[in-house]
Amino acid sequence: MPKAQQIKIADEKESNLRSLMREMKSVLVAYSGGVDSAYLALIATQELGDKAHCITGISPSVSLHQKKEAEEIARKFKFNFETICTDELENPDYQKNPTNRCYFCKTELYGKLTKIATDKKINHVIDGTNFDDLSDYRPGRIAAEEKSVRSPLIEVGLKKKEIRELSLKHALPSWDKPASPCLSSRITHGVPVTIERLSKVERGEKILREMGFREFRVRVHDELARIEIAPEEFEKVLNIEKFKNLSDRFIEIGFRYVTLDLQGYRVGKVKNKK
Repeated sequence: MPKAQQIKIADEKESNLRSLMREMKSVLVAYSGGVDSAYLALIATQELGDKAHCITGISPSVSLHQKKEAEEIARKFKFNFETICTDELENPDYQKNPTNRCYFCKTELYGKLTKIATDKKINHVIDGTNFDDLSDYRPGRIAAEEKSVRSPLIEVGLKKKEIRELSLKHALPSWDKPASPCLSSRITHGVPVTIERLSKVERGEKILREMGFREFRVRVHDELARIEIAPEEFEKVLNIEKFKNLSDRFIEIGFRYVTLDLQGYRVGKVKNKK
């Protein structure tokens, strides 16, 4: 399909999204600061002003880096923004880290957001799930359906690539941001989610960020850290000095073993084995 036609289709979908926001009249956006929710929050704010409430749920599974990025975008684009605390780590079902862990997280978040919406007489709670997400395994979608949370990006058929292009058009700094799920997603299913493990992940990923890496994950397999780095960034790390530096720093933060995944990081990669 010619580029011009792709742009036209994306623009038409955005126009439909704007119309949908106006029909909703007031919304509460589940805002994380990621590509999708930042774009949704921007369009909602442009169409509804203060009747678009953008709320970020904060817990130990949300990194300080992610929280800071979300706040910076909200401030720059003048979102009607606030944060709330969520308590998913108090739920034993979440702590056990089953394959549907996200269901318990989203149930906690959407439960609090729907209560706020009811108290403030906001018509709809909405999230940034996009059309491409329908092809993934997403237990959080069940929680969204149970709490009557709507997904406008799905309703108008917006895909991830289109959202990135439209975000760039609107000068959103999140337009090319790598995927950024919560820190708990780094812990292998079946290994309990604890404050200590989440802290190790956050500190480990901070080390990689400071070393100049852009797309990466620190995967936790009990006492072992498996570092995933985008293959195109391998050359930044493939020397003995950097290997030792990484190993020493990860052992300092509490890991017993440190490995580099030679398959590299790629979006959607999940390992469920311990």
